[in-house]
Amino acid sequence: MRNWAGTRVAGLGYYQPPRVLTNEELSERVDTDDAWIRSRVGIERRHVAEDQSVADMATAAAGKALSAAGVQPGQVDLVVVATCTSVDRVPNVASRVAANLEMSGQAAYDVNTACSGFSYALATADHAIRAGAAATAVVIGAERLTDYVDWQDRSTCILFGDGAGAAVLVGAERPGVGPVVWGGSAQRGSAIRIEGASAHIEQDGKTVFHWATTALTPVAREACRRAGVEPEDLAAFVPHQANLRIINAIARDLGVTEKTVIARDIVSSGNTSSASTPIALAKLVERREVPEGAPVLLLGFGGGLTFAGQVVTCP
Repeated sequence: MRNWAGTRVAGLGYYQPPRVLTNEELSERVDTDDAWIRSRVGIERRHVAEDQSVADMATAAAGKALSAAGVQPGQVDLVVVATCTSVDRVPNVASRVAANLEMSGQAAYDVNTACSGFSYALATADHAIRAGAAATAVVIGAERLTDYVDWQDRSTCILFGDGAGAAVLVGAERPGVGPVVWGGSAQRGSAIRIEGASAHIEQDGKTVFHWATTALTPVAREACRRAGVEPEDLAAFVPHQANLRIINAIARDLGVTEKTVIARDIVSSGNTSSASTPIALAKLVERREVPEGAPVLLLGFGGGLTFAGQVVTCP
């Protein structure tokens, strides 16, 4: 294989289960209501998996991304899946996706950095292609978070949904994926946790909110700087869909202009952890809200208090 100067996103796809859970339905399970949920996190509804596994959703999203890119499964030599909710340990989700799509001979591995996972996975695939270890990769974020929700805890059950988003990454003469800026605050990592085989999602909301609204804008600015792009020149800002107030705060502090499209898919999808960024980006592209070739800032952050961001060229 050759060493490429860079990589580019050639196609995107997403999958969300057909079952939709509204705020009104949630209010029948727990002491909450639509107005309270919207004011706290901005969510109106979320998708809930029933008989769809993490691998099923990842496969569906990957298939759509491959179709959009015009790439056959047999051309893929690397599959990377970001997930923190897979029940099965072996085989990993990436291998199941490869089997489902009838790939052969590819490398396949999973990444778990929770909500920043897609950006981590995209970065590692970008590095692999530029190093000559792969030529074409499928990068996926897929989660079934509702398996870990305590439906009696109104502070967390309102937040999460299920789904998957995927990107096809190919070698390119000019970089279409900017340098990654990644790291975290491990000392505060237990602020978001799923501990034990049958544990529920727990989080210290105030800690997470304060960290996200104070620590992440410099990360976003640095990702732009490394890509040679000013924040005001971004065509779109696609952050992890954690909380509408967090999204708006980071966008405001970043100083993006009115012409910049800000992804707010959380309203209709909830927080889907590693799947949230690729789902939101795929929807923007599907609706052609962002022109081909335009710079888009991706910013993942969350569990473990990890973060990762990069500027990508819109396919």
